[in-house]
Amino acid sequence: MPAITLPDGSERRFDGAVTGAEIAAAVGPGLAKAALAIEVDGELWDLSRPITKDARVRIITRKDPEALELIRHDCAHVLAEAVQALFPGAQVTIGPPIENGFYYDFAYERPFTPEDFPAIEAKMREIIARGAPFERIVTTRHDAIALFESKGEKYKVELIQDLPQGETITLYRQGEWVDLCRGPHGPSTAAIGDAFKLMKVAGAYWRGDHRNAMLSRIYGTAWRDRKELEAYLHRLEEAERRDHRRIGREMGLFHLQEEAVGSVFWHPKGWRLYRTVEAYMRRRLEAAGYVEVRTPQLVDRRLWEASGHWEKFRENMFLASVEDEAEKNRILALKPMNCPCHVQIFNTTVRSYRDLPLRMAEFGSCHRYEPSGALHGIMRVRAFTQDDAHIFCTEEQIADETVRFVELLSSVYRDFGFETFSVKFSDRPAKRAGSDAVWDQAEGALKEACAKAGVAYTLNPGEGAFYGPKLEFVLRDAIGRDWQCGTLQVDFVLPERLDAVYVAADGARRRPVMLHRAILGSFERFLGILIEQYAGRFPLWLAPTQVVVATIVSDADDYARAVARAFASAGLAVEADLSNAKIQAKIREASLAHVPVIAVIGRKEAETRTVALRRLGGETQTILPLDEAVARLAAEATPPDLRARAAEPVEAAA
Repeated sequence: MPAITLPDGSERRFDGAVTGAEIAAAVGPGLAKAALAIEVDGELWDLSRPITKDARVRIITRKDPEALELIRHDCAHVLAEAVQALFPGAQVTIGPPIENGFYYDFAYERPFTPEDFPAIEAKMREIIARGAPFERIVTTRHDAIALFESKGEKYKVELIQDLPQGETITLYRQGEWVDLCRGPHGPSTAAIGDAFKLMKVAGAYWRGDHRNAMLSRIYGTAWRDRKELEAYLHRLEEAERRDHRRIGREMGLFHLQEEAVGSVFWHPKGWRLYRTVEAYMRRRLEAAGYVEVRTPQLVDRRLWEASGHWEKFRENMFLASVEDEAEKNRILALKPMNCPCHVQIFNTTVRSYRDLPLRMAEFGSCHRYEPSGALHGIMRVRAFTQDDAHIFCTEEQIADETVRFVELLSSVYRDFGFETFSVKFSDRPAKRAGSDAVWDQAEGALKEACAKAGVAYTLNPGEGAFYGPKLEFVLRDAIGRDWQCGTLQVDFVLPERLDAVYVAADGARRRPVMLHRAILGSFERFLGILIEQYAGRFPLWLAPTQVVVATIVSDADDYARAVARAFASAGLAVEADLSNAKIQAKIREASLAHVPVIAVIGRKEAETRTVALRRLGGETQTILPLDEAVARLAAEATPPDLRARAAEPVEAAA
């Protein structure tokens, strides 16, 4: 008689094995109708799978977060059945749910194309309408191989042959169609609904190996209802409109090319934006008590071996060999991160507990190998600059430093236009350095620091750095996308490996704790996020070109030059358009370049020494005396930290 404990703590007993569907029905007909799956002691199961022992359960309905993955997994199976029904001879390989959707890889005599989608979607709707139940079948390795061999499914046979000995092999049947699958699935194809759409097709090597056959990967998206689907498609359209690569070209910010894959060519306007952000961050760090350092790009492999990065991170490092006779056989690596080099600076002198915390910052230029297929504009590159810092402190100082860091990070994000963020707590990964006792100590210290800092977080199991647990700070942009940017990592391992010590108050030599921390993450990626957040329409303080002075008639050219000089003298990034084009064309060109302010100059403005200010996207103009226009725009263009500093009261001298 299994005892079933429900989420509210109540307990129900059944005479024998009981399924999730029966538990839902026992609770009530409404839940029985809405149920998609059941969580049994933290693991998702099919509703039809019998529970034979005491368990804590939760019925999953369309309202639960887990529902989306179930719907998408079900949809992938329906896609595969539809393709095989329409294209005899097509072999199925793998088809998992993914973020925002699903895909399935097919081996066929020709690649699939978007022109195939209408027929495939129609067949999928037909399969869904049949409402065939998903049936879980436990089978033997021998029988599973025989089944798929009889169907000519060589890829499925290979997958089964590679499964570990002793692993339970399960198939899922929907009507007459069968697939190898761990599950779970919803109760039937009808539970999928009609909120799905095939999105694109791409090539994919079998098992990701370029030496294997090229398969045809069909991507789709699936949601709980049509409203969610339409909202997602709208977000995609908005994301395309905001694409930083397109806006970067329009604004002349940067470009990328094959001769430097994964590296950014910054143009004058893009570099101005970069330097504005860098200068802002440098001021914020200096005000927060950080000292800035600079460390080498090329570092001998021996340091990476000592730190543990060679073992854990070698495949992502770019290497160089030295031919010089005196340095024969020396292997250098372009640094993928700054932390071991910062420990070298820490170790150059005897440190006292009075020196701690030591906050060491670097805008460090780093390189990491990313597969070419993973690169994405300036969001995912091989050469990047981290707004990196390491805080060397005592274990007792971890909580206070966490509070300080979270306050700084929150303020920086607000200044860039992000009012809220979420936090993930990433604990020990499978591939890590340090003992379990050290990890217990580090994770406990970080959780205590979160409590003191008032940081609420969700767990992100197994995603910590190889040397310590970390907090991941996730921004949500204007169209609802999440971006992981900031991080705070507690590290007891690297100081031990690289022999960092300080002299404690009692004269003993002790290891400092290292807090690895970043706010932006990398400048390149954060600038890409900013471009898409604002769709290129930056607030005045960030805009690469803040003002364009545009003349209506050539008679006003001399005054327009004087206006441009006045704006430039006030620190504004200004351009003058004195061309023979009509003013409407000049305004349109400045608008396409996302310039926030256009100062229109005609004969009247020249005579009265005024300017007509026109805002990006606005239809009206504001006429102001030149001095007032300069003062207003200069004040508006002042970075937020300097604006706040200027507003602080000045204390009288003693």
